Amino acid sequence: MAERSLHFKQVAIVGVGLIGGSLGMVLKRQALADSVVGIGRRVENLKAAVALGAIDRYVADAAAGIRGSDLVVLATPVDTYERHLKEWAPLLEPGAIVTDVGSVKGALVELAEGLLPPSVRFVGAHPIAGREKTGVAAGSVDLFRGARCILTPTRRTEPQALQAMRDLWEAAGSQVSEMDPFLHDRVLGAVSHLPHAAAFALINALIEVRERITPELDLLAYAGGGLRDTTRIAASSPEMWRDIFLWNRDNLVAIIEVYERHLERLKHLIKSGDGPGIEQELERAKQAREQLNVPAPPRPQNQ
Repeated sequence: MAERSLHFKQVAIVGVGLIGGSLGMVLKRQALADSVVGIGRRVENLKAAVALGAIDRYVADAAAGIRGSDLVVLATPVDTYERHLKEWAPLLEPGAIVTDVGSVKGALVELAEGLLPPSVRFVGAHPIAGREKTGVAAGSVDLFRGARCILTPTRRTEPQALQAMRDLWEAAGSQVSEMDPFLHDRVLGAVSHLPHAAAFALINALIEVRERITPELDLLAYAGGGLRDTTRIAASSPEMWRDIFLWNRDNLVAIIEVYERHLERLKHLIKSGDGPGIEQELERAKQAREQLNVPAPPRPQNQ
C-alpha cells in the first residue's frame, strides 16, 4: 500500500474520462490531494465529473489548472500529448511530476522527456484497466483494483518520482510492475493492440458478409455468446484506438503479420479438409488458452 506521506497539493487531470476520472475518484476518496482540478473540452462531462466526485473543480484554460499543480496526469488520446505538453510545459513548477495513462509508451516517453523542463519529472504509466465504455460516467473508484499498472522508467526517471507513482497506483489497488518503454510497446502490441485490431476487423468482416450474402437478415441478431465475447472490445473508442495503432504501428504491423500467417494456415487446413491438422492447431491453442491465468479486476457494484 501507498505510504502515508503520499500527498499532493493540487493534481491536474488533463482529460477526465474513464481512466482520468477514476483516478480522480481515488485521489479524492483517499484524500491524496488537497485539490483535484479537471482540464478538458466538454463542459457537460466536466460537470458530471464534479457531481461524481472525480474532481473538485474544472477549467477550460489549461494554464489555469496547470499552475500550482505538483502532479499533472495526461489522460487524453496519445496523439494529443505533444500539443498539450508544448502548450503548458513551461508553466509547470520545478519539482512537479507529470505522468500519463497511455497504452503506448516508447516514442511518447521520449517525446515527453524532451518537451518538459529539466526541473520537471516525468513517469510513464499504463494502467491496464480500460473498458469498452468511455467517459467519466463509466468510471469507478474500484476500476484499478486488482488490475496491472506498468510503469515505464528510463535512465532519466527520478527515483523519488517513480516511487511516488508506484505508491499512487498501489493506493488505487493496482499490481504495479516496471518495464522498459519500448519493450512495453512490443508486449502490449501483442496482448492488447492485436486483439483490438482483430475484433474491429472481425466485426467489419461480418458487416460485409451480411451485405453480400444475407442482406435480408440482421446477421448479428443471431450471434451467441461466442461472438459477443470475441468482439466486446470492438465497442471501444475509435479515436483512442486509431492513435494507439498509429503510434505503435511498426510493432503492431509485425504482429498482425504473424496473426495472418496463423489464420492463413488454419484456412489452408480447412480448405484441404485436413481434420487431424485442424484438431492439432485447435488443441495447441486450447492448451495455451487454458494456461492463461490473468485474473480480471472485480466489477464495481454500480456497474
